[in-house]
Amino acid sequence: MRIVVIGGTGNVGTAAIRALSADPEVTSILGVARRGPEWEIAKTEWAAADVARSDLVPLMRGADAVVHLAWLFQPTHDPSVTWRVNAQGSSRVFKAVAEAGVPALVYASSVGAYSPGPKDRAVDESWPTHGWPTAAYGREKAYVERLLDTFEAEHPDRRVVRMRPGFIFRKETASQQRRLFAGPLVPGRIVRPGLIPVVPDVPGLRFQALHAADAGEAYRLAATRDVRGPFNLAADPVVDPAVLADLLGARTVRVPVGGLRAALGLAWLLRLVPASPQLLDLALRVPIMDTSRARNELGWTPEHTARDALAEFLEGLREGSGMATPPLSPDTGGPMRAREFTTGVGGKP
Repeated sequence: MRIVVIGGTGNVGTAAIRALSADPEVTSILGVARRGPEWEIAKTEWAAADVARSDLVPLMRGADAVVHLAWLFQPTHDPSVTWRVNAQGSSRVFKAVAEAGVPALVYASSVGAYSPGPKDRAVDESWPTHGWPTAAYGREKAYVERLLDTFEAEHPDRRVVRMRPGFIFRKETASQQRRLFAGPLVPGRIVRPGLIPVVPDVPGLRFQALHAADAGEAYRLAATRDVRGPFNLAADPVVDPAVLADLLGARTVRVPVGGLRAALGLAWLLRLVPASPQLLDLALRVPIMDTSRARNELGWTPEHTARDALAEFLEGLREGSGMATPPLSPDTGGPMRAREFTTGVGGKP
């Protein structure tokens, strides 16, 4: 099998390529990204392309499956940029899949595509996917779900899989995720037991997580097995303030949502942090997902707990961990994080 991975240098992309490379049925992998990596892995070659501009059809010809993972989280202060890459870029990917005659498409959706849902029970893949409209991430994920509805209706002969994972962590992505969501002012070394005394206990702060290696394995299964439709992906336990406090050796303190949101909103407006208050709104509203379908039909069982994934991520923050790809490299932010400051937190691509 020949698999094309669009967005192969990021968190999930590198994990998916690693899993595919170890599969004896996969003979070759083409990793596609705007900037090529120094990272090398068996069976894999690289091509430079931009989903918003490049001709993608030649890259896909002869592929047995395309895995679409490319996604831009920043700049949150200019959503027209993320819309062009995420929404319009995904449309271009899907059109290229159709034109190239690729029989299978695996797309990285998200728990963020779901409409607000319950935190006290789990919902399956039939839960509505209208996102949280004020958050660009949820809005764009929901829009691409509608694009896929159209793609499936127009190309019933194609196998389409939609992966809807929770929050994905591992040690090697710590530098990237700190840069994208916390910004240059957060010192990673302080994120250790005993140095952070309290964790805010915010109503609605319950979410699901998984390790990137487990996410990569799920994408391998989706690309190589005769499955279709949506799959929720998450590991146990559900993460709440008590779990976070235990990881950090801290105690929980009840904090009203309004106060936390106001503080984040001010910091975002002042460009002190890249994560927008609307992203917090989304995180507090996403439902808890039932992962039975992934386990029963995809044959997927996570090897890491959600707590393990978070613990490894926190270790990576303390150590400044990364990988030899442009998105994951600790050097991407520049010396003393200078590039993060000069481009404006969440302000420019």
